[in-house]
Amino acid sequence: MNDIRTVEANEFIGQQVRLQGWLHNLRRLGGVNFIVLRDGWGTIQAVTENEADLAPLTDLALGSVIRLTGQVIANAQAPDGLELQQPVVEVVTPVLEASPLPLAKKRLNAALPTLLDHAVVANRHPARRAIFRLAAGTMAGFRATLSARHFTEVQTPKIVASATESGANVFKLDYFGRPAYLAQSPQFYKQIMVGVFERVFEVGPVFRAEPHDTVRHINEYVSLDVEFGFIDDHFTVMALLREVIAGIFDHLTTHYAADLALLEANLPVILPQIPHIHFADAQQLILARHGADAGSVAAGEPDLSPQDERRLGEWAWQEYGSDFLFVSGYPMVKRPFYTHPDPQRPAYSNSFDLLFRGTELVTGGQRLHRYDDYLAALARAGHSPEPFTAYLEAFRYGMPPHGGFAIGLERLLMQLLGLPNLRLATLFPRDLNRVSP
Repeated sequence: MNDIRTVEANEFIGQQVRLQGWLHNLRRLGGVNFIVLRDGWGTIQAVTENEADLAPLTDLALGSVIRLTGQVIANAQAPDGLELQQPVVEVVTPVLEASPLPLAKKRLNAALPTLLDHAVVANRHPARRAIFRLAAGTMAGFRATLSARHFTEVQTPKIVASATESGANVFKLDYFGRPAYLAQSPQFYKQIMVGVFERVFEVGPVFRAEPHDTVRHINEYVSLDVEFGFIDDHFTVMALLREVIAGIFDHLTTHYAADLALLEANLPVILPQIPHIHFADAQQLILARHGADAGSVAAGEPDLSPQDERRLGEWAWQEYGSDFLFVSGYPMVKRPFYTHPDPQRPAYSNSFDLLFRGTELVTGGQRLHRYDDYLAALARAGHSPEPFTAYLEAFRYGMPPHGGFAIGLERLLMQLLGLPNLRLATLFPRDLNRVSP
């Protein structure tokens, strides 16, 4: 007897096997009965014309945990071309009440609050599960791409002493009677680690105490961070980011084709060189195309609104056939103090955002690397150097020109799959109103 998983069934055609999982569905169709088992990888159906085979399932609800024994038979009419015949059912954990969500349906049509309230069950649905399997594949592809380029993975602290990184609010903690904070990003630590390994990356949670209540923001998300040394400028960083994005999607295409197909994912076009536009030119483009309707651009805002990003995404597709667009050279007033200014246009920065189908996916750029430049930048920002003592030590004792970027995992999935809300790409979302489940 072979104990197998659904994903292995095609290797055991003609053999007797045993599978373990959940009773996903039970259908009686004019004397022919179908038992559908779901495990952590997929589903498989068993077929029988003998009602006695169903006796162990009498009065049980879908979701009961079962073992299913039978012979694997190739059948072109069956899902995935396979089915079990002569099934024997053993009940492991009986369930006697109906699930709060219909997991046997092809799609979960429940409202978002219902899905999130019952996420511990909703995430068992094959389509929901496929999203999070793609999340795992994205992290695996990210790691594989960077490891092949001699990057070292690090894990930096998530409890930090100072709320010092500009641009985001922080969650304050009582840390044994003194204040501490949840890290908004690993930015300072990953820069420090460039002085150790030269090339580093991290996959981990970040926390933003920003009171956003939008479809594209949550307060805890997974960040895919990269930092590396001996760069020329931010274009070196942009070139690596293109390789990483391509590596992620190559990995998903190779190893997660079934999940992509189940979710009808529209894979992006990644050109050999992703087009880019300077922030100032982007503003002029938006003004020229949309005039008085240009919103924040017309008002002279030193940033791009979500509507601006969508318009630039549409332009990139029309002009280049690209799902991605770099916007470089954001004004220094909108970038953190450690950002390297453009030597030719000091009001602008050597930084960038990467737009994916008209939504910001990645922020990155070149960092300052000289100790004196940091002291001057902190003075301009009105910060005392004292809270930054450990961080500044890395630059005091020698750091190369370096830069990096951070990819939002959930936002990548949202854009890839065309999801209407970031929470649908998040395992257990944390936002203004939700800390459970």
